[in-house]
Amino acid sequence: MLSVKKDWLRWRALATPGKEAVLSEGRTVSYGELDRLADRLAGGLAAHGIQPGDRVAALMGNSVEAIVLIHSVARMDAILVPLNTRLTTTEIARQVNQVEPALLVVDEGLGGAGGGSRGHGPAPIADIQSLMEKPLLSVSLTVLTEFKSSDRIDAGRKLPEPLQKKEEQVQSIVFTSGSTGTPKGVQLSFANHFWSATASAFRLGVGPEDRWLSCMPLYHVSGMAVVFRSCLYGTAIVLQHRFEIETFQRSLREDGITQTSLVPTMLHRLLHSSSTTEWPLSLRTVLIGGAAATPELMQTALEAGVPVSPSYGLTETATQAATALPANVKRKPGSVGRPLLFTELRIADADGCPLPAEEIGEILVRGPQVTTAYFRNPEETKASLREGWLYTGDMGRLDDDGDLYVLQRRTDLIVSGGENIFPVEVESVLREHPDVADVCVVGLPDEEWGQRCAAAVQLHAEGSVSRDALLAFIRGRLAGYKQPSARHIRFVEALPETASGKISRRAVSSLFEDISLTHKECQQ
Repeated sequence: MLSVKKDWLRWRALATPGKEAVLSEGRTVSYGELDRLADRLAGGLAAHGIQPGDRVAALMGNSVEAIVLIHSVARMDAILVPLNTRLTTTEIARQVNQVEPALLVVDEGLGGAGGGSRGHGPAPIADIQSLMEKPLLSVSLTVLTEFKSSDRIDAGRKLPEPLQKKEEQVQSIVFTSGSTGTPKGVQLSFANHFWSATASAFRLGVGPEDRWLSCMPLYHVSGMAVVFRSCLYGTAIVLQHRFEIETFQRSLREDGITQTSLVPTMLHRLLHSSSTTEWPLSLRTVLIGGAAATPELMQTALEAGVPVSPSYGLTETATQAATALPANVKRKPGSVGRPLLFTELRIADADGCPLPAEEIGEILVRGPQVTTAYFRNPEETKASLREGWLYTGDMGRLDDDGDLYVLQRRTDLIVSGGENIFPVEVESVLREHPDVADVCVVGLPDEEWGQRCAAAVQLHAEGSVSRDALLAFIRGRLAGYKQPSARHIRFVEALPETASGKISRRAVSSLFEDISLTHKECQQ
């Protein structure tokens, strides 16, 4: 395989030093300036003793400085460990203890230490430190960025020269969302990012004046992928601190945006916001990922003139594994398209044997963008990575053309009375009701049937429909064993989400903890 040369920023700055690299909050940074900033920040890392192979953990919001840190850690031959700023101090400490970084870099914009979970506010660094098993040197991102490359570090010590690394070298350890269990640290190499960027370019295309509007957090693999892809392509990032509807809409109108990436929840809010979103002619791709998008949402987007490209990917695949172009979305609603360049998809049964087209089974992925290991987790590595194939735990099918349809996490499958129920099927029917904004269906333990369907329903307007009316609506559309009872429908103001913005099925299940089914209630 082609050897992948690293320090991509140095090469890009040599090729196009004057081109725009990042536009953020009124600030424009060229690739030449970004390269100089990366040198300065690398000096700051060196001054704090960072050596090749060291792990540098980072609690950082979206900013130019955070992008500089990503490149600087790579320049130092160190390994970046981006931490989710929405986690609690306990969750952050658990991940820090697992990776044992040499340095923890904290964005002072997060209140001096990193975000707490919803409603808990920012957590001071002292609290994080007290939860560590070992002393850990921490430093603010502001302090690092104030370092001057001309400052004295140590006698005779110099910044490292641009390094040519082996293609398998680990660039980062990115934790999964933990939506189905304990978060795992995914090791992503420079080669993973390189081939992911190459495959994405072949599918979506690249123009010399492209501007990617990025509001996804940089601790998320999709946010970090945009940083590396833009550097390789020589295109610009329009970086936003977070997703805010009005700010996002203004950027679409004013910044010449050509591409962006969103999770389905963000797209839904843009399509149903009080002020109509204007989708400019310059915009050619709205990449949808992070969670499954319903066919109804895709149809609404197409009718609004949004060039949506639903995709399927995981942290383990450095984002995309399959992506559908807008034309195919209209032709094949519900599909996420065919595998990307150099990527193989397989649908397998419980024994890992390939299944024919249209059969439902576990989705397996193989390709150069797939991770080779989970950090310090040989059991999970052995279970999930076999003979080059990533066993995703997701259920889906391939049609005769090779297009992928993602149905459900295998762990989310509901088995009631020996019958398989795919929550996405029940959710899709409930969403057809005009008063339903969103819904999440989970399986509850049941003494007689094994499991029983329960649905958390978010309405467009509170009190607009009753449980009985919803049941009457789905009665002719779903088999009896797939229908929740009136008692197993809960109306919620908003569906609970994981820290990465996905709907948390575990949190939805907890909404029904007070229910104790009896034999009589379970009879169908």
